[in-house]
Amino acid sequence: MSSLPDTLRRRVDDGTVPGAVGLVARGDDVEVVAVGSVDVEGTTPMARDSIFRIASVTKPVTAAAVLALVEDGRLALNTPVEEWLPELAKPTVVRTPSSPVEDVVPANRPVTVEDLLSFRAGWGLPSDFSLPAARALFAVQDHSRSFQDWPEPDTWLGLLAQVPMLHQPGEAWLYGTSSALQGILVARVSGRTFPGFLAERIFEPLGMLDTAFEVPAPKRHRFTSSYAPAADGTLHLTDTPDGAYSSLPRFPSGGGGLVSTADDLLAFLQMLANAGTAPDGTPVLSPTSVSRMTTNHLTVAQRDASTLFLEGQGWGYGGQVDVTPADPWNVPGRYGWVGGTGTTAHIVPPTGTVTVLLTQTAMTGPTPTPLMREFWECTAQGQCPAR
Repeated sequence: MSSLPDTLRRRVDDGTVPGAVGLVARGDDVEVVAVGSVDVEGTTPMARDSIFRIASVTKPVTAAAVLALVEDGRLALNTPVEEWLPELAKPTVVRTPSSPVEDVVPANRPVTVEDLLSFRAGWGLPSDFSLPAARALFAVQDHSRSFQDWPEPDTWLGLLAQVPMLHQPGEAWLYGTSSALQGILVARVSGRTFPGFLAERIFEPLGMLDTAFEVPAPKRHRFTSSYAPAADGTLHLTDTPDGAYSSLPRFPSGGGGLVSTADDLLAFLQMLANAGTAPDGTPVLSPTSVSRMTTNHLTVAQRDASTLFLEGQGWGYGGQVDVTPADPWNVPGRYGWVGGTGTTAHIVPPTGTVTVLLTQTAMTGPTPTPLMREFWECTAQGQCPAR
């Protein structure tokens, strides 16, 4: 089995990624490997504290923020979200998943906080992107555009409210949209901006100094460029350190807007591994909230309908929960998620392991990349020992 440095270096050498940071932790024993460069030109070596766009690895952080408000008594899991998101008070649902968007029926019950957390709200991406309601959602949830170019959250929510649900609330797992809604919910319930609430309740207690929705000028020398693979295997530049993250976006998305570092994500994941407690003993979440986050909430039928994204595994709040050992890294109870910019972050409670992989080359679809799978295999079951 290759070592962690060899695993990452091989993909830098073949041009898959300009660089990467891999982290494996078991308790206080932490290995961090940084290889390659922050850009294809090789202007600056990759470092442990390099900053990456983490994309959908934002989702577990957003779920933690919602649960903090549940602990405050501001929300309950069975609270209808229309109390805070009145735009969603009277949603409609397409009669069948393949029905045209004009053929709708009323939702049979309100959408709840738990529906958002478990991704069963009725809005979101299905495995079949050709469905009419899915195409209508793509027009509103346009991931080809930077969050800088999305409308402000209130405007976006009004547009979403005009899109019919693909399924009745609670019926099916659908990807993505629920995390964006969670971020808006946190802002409205707390009376704060979403970035401000995250900073106060999550980032500051955990010492996550480099996690935010923007990268200020003094930190941009540590910020990686971002790329997408072209058909011929070359890498196409999609964003620079002085680009989209130079200022707060109009839409600070709970679904994918954060930047972070390996050590910041380690702090967040170790908090989950420590039942919600920060390293200095500060309680960030309760053990009950952590258990809810990291427990599968899907039925077998819901998992089977979501194999494009979940590959047969389950879903907690904000992240995947492995329920079957399909591959060596799928240890039942493993929790975490992947980001479309080429990032992954997981905890493996049965083995006490935390793994983080940060790259700046985007995924080409929902399926994890070969490098992600190689990293997970290398780090599974102690095969990439910390040193």
